[in-house]
Amino acid sequence: MFTGIIERIGVVKNINYEKENVHFTIASSFTNELKIDQSVSHDGCCLTVVDLANDEYIVTAIKETINKTNLSGWKIGTKVNLERCTKMNGRLDGHIVQGHVDTTGTCLNIEDENGSWKYTFKYNSKDVTVEKGSITINGISLTVLNSKENCFSVCIIPYTYENTNIHQIKAGDLVNLEFDIIGKYIAKLIDKRNN
Repeated sequence: MFTGIIERIGVVKNINYEKENVHFTIASSFTNELKIDQSVSHDGCCLTVVDLANDEYIVTAIKETINKTNLSGWKIGTKVNLERCTKMNGRLDGHIVQGHVDTTGTCLNIEDENGSWKYTFKYNSKDVTVEKGSITINGISLTVLNSKENCFSVCIIPYTYENTNIHQIKAGDLVNLEFDIIGKYIAKLIDKRNN
């Protein structure tokens, strides 16, 4: 379980392919605080630490994870948003995030809002957003505005812009999306009742 509050930006140092699995080596300033078997959110995708050495650790992504996320586009040098799992005795500063990416979205455009930035994304799934509801983009807990069918925008403040990898996103780039868990349950219940 995560909150969508990014702790660090990690860097992909190595990519190793083993059958249909992909092992990513990540460098991070909090590697010395990690342990094997720990869950860490990588651009919103929950991956398990399988090895540690110095300031680097290794996580493994299976074929389904690669197919459903933007991890297939990672290269050596890619900057990745990182968040360790939530402590149950802490504040929930973002929203409830599972680290289970629902789909990818495409950045349509970025507008400079004279002190902040408005990013607009489109996606192709049955998932819905609601105005002023929560969305996770590359692991970042954000608030939806301009909610439309398969399209929404978010505004990014300077702190988030500077301390996450959102500043690297350009129009046409793929991002990982996790929709609000409460909204997903409500949509599923309504769909069941209608069918």
